[in-house]
Amino acid sequence: MSGRIVITGAAGLVGQNLIPRLKAHGFSEIVAIDKTKTNAAILRDLHPDIDVVVADLAADDGWQEQLAAASALVHGHAQIGGLVAEEFQRNNVRASERVMHAARAHGIPYLVNISSSVVNSMAEDNYTETKKAQEALVLASGIQQIVLRPTLMFGWFDRKHLGWLARFMKKVPIFPIPGSGRYLRQPLYVGDFCNIIIAAIEQRMTGTYNISGQQQIDYIDLMHEVKRATRAKAGIIRIPYGLFAALLRLYGLASSNPPFTEKQLKALSTPDIFEVIDWPGIFGVLATSLPDALNETFNHPVYSRIVLEF
Repeated sequence: MSGRIVITGAAGLVGQNLIPRLKAHGFSEIVAIDKTKTNAAILRDLHPDIDVVVADLAADDGWQEQLAAASALVHGHAQIGGLVAEEFQRNNVRASERVMHAARAHGIPYLVNISSSVVNSMAEDNYTETKKAQEALVLASGIQQIVLRPTLMFGWFDRKHLGWLARFMKKVPIFPIPGSGRYLRQPLYVGDFCNIIIAAIEQRMTGTYNISGQQQIDYIDLMHEVKRATRAKAGIIRIPYGLFAALLRLYGLASSNPPFTEKQLKALSTPDIFEVIDWPGIFGVLATSLPDALNETFNHPVYSRIVLEF
């Protein structure tokens, strides 16, 4: 497959999963841009045949020229976690403003905008508000594009969500669940999402699509599935919601970038149910069953052992 593909946020969850699948589909000219040196080094080691550029998209440091002659841009960078509101503004809004300016300047003909299901969420937090702003400004760029709004994703290189929870579960004797644990989730396997991205690029699809996991599952049941896939020994117990929140506050005092925050706990318990569309039929992508996806995630001989930096 010909064409230069540029990916922003390429050393994160989606990018690290997308690149091997792009290569498997015949894309050979790939430019990966990310600002995290450690994660970019992991990407470069895994894929020495692609161009990996370490750059801060919120600053003017020469990365713009990487967009020259690109046939498609995968707009995938995002600040996902953290406690500092300014970091979300910088990385989700200002960086995207600069990327859109550079994309227009270089005449990018097609764009995959990786948004988020949180734009339809009732939750109120830094991530939700800046992802809404990010989606709007990318749409306003005037570039032909598809907007994909995934729900919570998991897969190889998952550093924040199920990946972190699985590693924590394997380290402790007791794994706590806040409250009843009956918070409906729609986890999406990132491998399926990456295949959707590739289908969109190949067919130059447009429009806005809510991409949810095909299976709805309560959080506590999902944790039992993770325990099965990882063969963890921890006992899964429920603890009062207030106690769980207090423990997160204490953790936040000891860490400047905690993997799970009290605001994310509130988002977890927010009763959101996201639209489930026939994305397997729309994009021609087979949906991987949840047990199979968890097995692929946690038991791959190479990728399941790699842990990205927060």
